[in-house]
Amino acid sequence: MIADTARRIRENVQRVIVGKTDIIDLVLTAILSEGHVLLEDVPGTGKTTLAKAIAVSLGATFRRIQFTPDLLPGDVTGISFFNQKTQEFEFRPGPIMSQVLLTDEINRATPRTQSALLEAMQERQITVDLQTYKLPRPFLVLATQNPIELEGTFPLPEAQIDRFLMKIDIGYPTEQEERDILTRFRLSDPLESLQPVTDPETVLRMIAGVREVRVEASVHNYIVQVIRTTREHPEVDLGASPRATMALYRTSQAWAAIHGRDFVLPDDVKKLAPYVITHRIMLSPQMRLRGRKPEEIVADIVNTVPVPVEA
Repeated sequence: MIADTARRIRENVQRVIVGKTDIIDLVLTAILSEGHVLLEDVPGTGKTTLAKAIAVSLGATFRRIQFTPDLLPGDVTGISFFNQKTQEFEFRPGPIMSQVLLTDEINRATPRTQSALLEAMQERQITVDLQTYKLPRPFLVLATQNPIELEGTFPLPEAQIDRFLMKIDIGYPTEQEERDILTRFRLSDPLESLQPVTDPETVLRMIAGVREVRVEASVHNYIVQVIRTTREHPEVDLGASPRATMALYRTSQAWAAIHGRDFVLPDDVKKLAPYVITHRIMLSPQMRLRGRKPEEIVADIVNTVPVPVEA
């Protein structure tokens, strides 16, 4: 059921997004792992369109926040206000009270506003004036940021970066895909006629089903060793956290499920490790000066940690 529904969602999204099968599957993996995604790429690569197409396909509520330096925490979470008619305080929910939330250019908001997302991303709830409100499920934050433009931005702190399950670069389309984009959007925007292919209740059942995917003890150990190696690597100042261990475990289960398996392979772990770990490690200053990148370190780790083999 999980693989069949995932296939229908993927095909529906690809009515709007040309190609990018892996990217769509990674976002689906995040949804079924109940995690969040940081989309880092240059403008115009389809980040917003992808978020909208995913929300429509899931039949989920969708809201978008354009992050700017003057955005306040209340603009994200909502506010309590005094109703003159009822003579009582009422809560006016903000855009965060949705199932798919697109936070566009998240690094343009001040740290105070960025921190308004921390509780929501980890605990799926918000607190306003000492009152706690549960967020709807499933709940997915898709945050975007431009890796090139740095002026007027506020880098995300480590605590917030760590709350993103995965960081994904969409990348430019191939030459043929770019031709297909022109053909597909020639007369109209296919997003306008896109219809849901599932509903949030089904997605919640899929999330529960993913937890049943089998992970053998040897693969358990492989996941732990990959994460622990990031903390012991001589070129890394800050290794991946235990939250990263859980993230790699959950995403491996989800990736296996959407590809029709009820068990995790070491190849699933190797496939997902760059997306789960890269944004969570900090290289030493010497390595950054030499031009080393976290992606290269993660690739080295994945290639050197012994892979479990079937006896």
